[in-house]
Amino acid sequence: MTDTTSETVRVGELGPTGAFERKAQDAGNHRVRNLLILAFVAFAALWPLVHENTFLLTMGTLVALSVIGATSLHLIIRTGHISFAHAGFMGVGAYVCVLLVMKLQLPFAVSLAGGAAAAAALALLIGPVVLRLTGKYFVLVTFLLGEIIRMVFVEWTSMTGGSNGIFGIPAPYPALAEPHAFYYFALAAALLCVGFCARILTSEVGRAMDSVRESERVAQCSGIPALQLKVTIFVIACALAGVHGALLAHFLHYVDPSSFGMVDSLNLVVMNVIGGMNHLIGPIIGSVFLTILPELLRGYVELQRVIFGIILIVVMAALPGGILELTARVRRLLASRRS
Repeated sequence: MTDTTSETVRVGELGPTGAFERKAQDAGNHRVRNLLILAFVAFAALWPLVHENTFLLTMGTLVALSVIGATSLHLIIRTGHISFAHAGFMGVGAYVCVLLVMKLQLPFAVSLAGGAAAAAALALLIGPVVLRLTGKYFVLVTFLLGEIIRMVFVEWTSMTGGSNGIFGIPAPYPALAEPHAFYYFALAAALLCVGFCARILTSEVGRAMDSVRESERVAQCSGIPALQLKVTIFVIACALAGVHGALLAHFLHYVDPSSFGMVDSLNLVVMNVIGGMNHLIGPIIGSVFLTILPELLRGYVELQRVIFGIILIVVMAALPGGILELTARVRRLLASRRS
């Protein structure tokens, strides 16, 4: 159902008073989410000025880059699909961008656009086929697709360096060689990506995406070209994934196939699940959580993976709607205490 239809159903079910209270609650939740976003942006922009630490700057840059990948995958999730090939498209963008910079000596901006375009072209080629699948079939096919892309990176040694990867990747620009500069560059890229995704999700296209996710057949009966819409979003999301991979390669000064495997795709999915899959702020929260948590557990070398897994299970079991669900629970608790 579209937002308008679902709103009409809620009004009929709850009555005028209940519908008014529901709208007030939704507006309150919206304000809380906006405040969280503003607080996050302010903190991300100001903390490097207060505390200079190369390690923390590196973690902050990785979080910003992860936000690009997680929010781009969020677009696909909002159409009702979960892709396990997203890291593969990151790899396409990374390798194409790096090869254009290092072999053809093209400017970084042109190479970045080329990497994004290559990932988008591959998505456009396979999207009309794989997006006809649903559920576990789509998950399985995208998992296999991601592994095929990774194996191409491994076997095409003349271009990708095989398992050894490509070393000595330069910074995008000389001014971005410093950790502070690249951090703010990555933060700006993440904000642009989030803003772009938010614009899509709050437009008519976003409402059509939600309709397709709820019921593709009903959406088609309403005149929404479901397959065309899903392919378009898939192409956009994969292009953004290519940007993520390219920026990551230039930040690490190294790229190899192991960075674009199934585990990396799974991490992007978990970022969405653990943060909250129903709002764009969810993958942002999940990116922070999933990037920083392993570093906090490095002191427990032998039990790091066990503790990490237990924490993920506990969080997802206690908060089925993601960490974002905490804000709704706190609001309900405060409202019940006032009443």
